[in-house]
Amino acid sequence: MSALFCRWGATCCALIAFCLLTGCGLRPLLADVSADHDVLRPGTSIGISYSVGQSARVSIFIEGGGQRYTLRDNEPRSPDTGAYTMRFDGTVPTADPLVPRRLLPNGTYTYRVQATADDGQRAEGGGQIRIEGANLALPRVENLAVSPATISPNGDAIADITEITYRLPISATVDIDIVAPDGTSFALVSRANEGPREWQHTWNGKRPDNALLPAGSYTVTVRAADLYGNVVLQQQTVALENAGQPKVEIISAVISPVRVMLGETITVTLRVKNTGSVPIRTYGPPSGYTYTTDQVYSSVEDARYKAKSGGFWRIGMDWDANGGGGARRYPFRWALSQKPPDQWASPGEEDLLLPGQEVEVVGHVTIVQQENKMGFYVGLIQDGVGFFQDRTARTIVEVSF
Repeated sequence: MSALFCRWGATCCALIAFCLLTGCGLRPLLADVSADHDVLRPGTSIGISYSVGQSARVSIFIEGGGQRYTLRDNEPRSPDTGAYTMRFDGTVPTADPLVPRRLLPNGTYTYRVQATADDGQRAEGGGQIRIEGANLALPRVENLAVSPATISPNGDAIADITEITYRLPISATVDIDIVAPDGTSFALVSRANEGPREWQHTWNGKRPDNALLPAGSYTVTVRAADLYGNVVLQQQTVALENAGQPKVEIISAVISPVRVMLGETITVTLRVKNTGSVPIRTYGPPSGYTYTTDQVYSSVEDARYKAKSGGFWRIGMDWDANGGGGARRYPFRWALSQKPPDQWASPGEEDLLLPGQEVEVVGHVTIVQQENKMGFYVGLIQDGVGFFQDRTARTIVEVSF
């Protein structure tokens, strides 16, 4: 009997010790619900704190004016000897899609913290706070326009970009997102601090890494946030069509003859192919045009062939000793077309080299430059953009005089 009593006593002592260490379930599911301030003003925040004694899912609400706003929704929390704290700046999500978040108006509000344990047990705590000085005007995005409403980002300088314009009546932090037809999105403008005036941004119809996007209707979302957490937005759509990357290649090039007398003419014969997915715009002088070595494409024919916008491509020829930049670079240029100008897509103005199309272009240059040896070469030019296949088919031409 004495031994049995001793064993029973030892077991009880162990249980008591265990309970002292673990609380034996005596810790409340939810405790210490409080706010560190009872008055909240715009630009400040209060901390709503609580602790849980068991694993639970916690929701936090703000109630006032017959409305309930969810700040935390059924989020998992683990038992902790310290307190959890959520900062509340007085703003709440709204049902208005154009006002995703706004500051609550002045008044008295009740905050509630609800905890649900794994076994279904529930507990709730809360208190009241007062919001003051919150009758402030919301930021606005006014007169949002996206123009043109349809673009074709294919490098032809015709509706390649769209302009996004709007007005801010007060300063705001602005984000502009592009949402694709499949719901994916990317940022065009991020966290830009913009003042009260008209604003303009451009979009080239591509991803930030310059990758092409599929055709379809895209949503432009302009979101403005003020210093107090109010967030408003406006949206417009823009359609993408005929997107593509221009690409041209010199297939072959021959410069001849390689020995001439001063005053004689050399000929360059090229085959050029559109290896891209979109038409290439081009203009003159036309194939067959003859220059002299003291002429420049931008001054011949009453300057009708001077450089245009970046959507136009031409073939060009230059020589080593021509050290000029700007218009002097590739001074001899011809259209990527073997048609006479009156048969161009826009007669006398421009022609198109269609995807997969290959043409032969012939150009002539009369040598009036007194150089014994001239290193001629060809290249592709996209006006206002740069030179491609630069210094191709370099050929030494010996000149006697």
